[in-house]
Amino acid sequence: MAIPVPDLIPPPHAPAFLAAHGWPGAVITPLAGDASFRRYFRVRDGARGAVLMDAPPEHEDSRPFLAVAAHLDRIGFRAPRILASDLTDGLVLIEDFGDLRMAEALMAHPNREHETYRAAVDLIRALHAHPAADMLLPYDDAVLHRETALFSEWYAPAVGLDVDQAGYRAAWQAVLDRLDRGPVVTVLRDYHAENIMLLDDGDLGLLDFQDALAGHPAYDLVSLLQDARREVSPELETAMLAHYGPIDRIAYAILGAQRNAKILGIFTRLWKRDGKARYLAYQPRMWRYLERDLAHPALAEVRAWFDANVPIAMRAARWEQAA
Repeated sequence: MAIPVPDLIPPPHAPAFLAAHGWPGAVITPLAGDASFRRYFRVRDGARGAVLMDAPPEHEDSRPFLAVAAHLDRIGFRAPRILASDLTDGLVLIEDFGDLRMAEALMAHPNREHETYRAAVDLIRALHAHPAADMLLPYDDAVLHRETALFSEWYAPAVGLDVDQAGYRAAWQAVLDRLDRGPVVTVLRDYHAENIMLLDDGDLGLLDFQDALAGHPAYDLVSLLQDARREVSPELETAMLAHYGPIDRIAYAILGAQRNAKILGIFTRLWKRDGKARYLAYQPRMWRYLERDLAHPALAEVRAWFDANVPIAMRAARWEQAA
């Protein structure tokens, strides 16, 4: 049964929360929802503005968001300042970064693509110069396997495929055994054009980092340069990898394939379980990225599994025809 999609009506306890923290009578208007149960509202009180995050505690734990935001702020990165929070009711009042996301900025000014991506790569390279935050859990094989399993558990049955589950895990283990595990950095995990804000002072603001883990520096480069929601050409990807500097290309291909297989599963789950069919529009792009990664020799076992278990007609072509 599909889980109802949360509406964008402010929670009834929001006015009392705002009043208790110095925002009595503030106007609350819908801002956005996302792929989770979190919802966002813009709060206005005269000339003051902020964003109210509603993260129902029965579904979302806001403590990681607060902890990672504090860490990023300590080491000089622009996470939204936390203005107030009530974890019992799942409300957090944060700094308003405005409306100019990297994705929309590039739609309006495509000629700025290279300079904007260079700035985003510079930020992640600077973040990688710092050790991973102490409170972060490791991005280890257990997590990587749990994520790749989303493909076989959700995508495969949704398109009518009975796949070799044990062979899938074994293929991934063979590939993950080739992954060089160092150095370990803070991995934001959803670092892409819809989660990067272009701020008035020229800085880049960071959003949606509550799921951060301690892992490989290649992961967030994959997240940025194989963006589910925005087409990144192979030429731009190559140029930005060169701009970042030395990076383990084997790790980049492995983590790219891992992430893209995971996302294919997640977007299918959002459709089948949560009633959010809009994410299916991204499936052809995810297949293009995945097949690009699978072409790397380090992915031979996983590529062979896909060739044996997922016919071409059940890949990008399926979703392109549906569109």
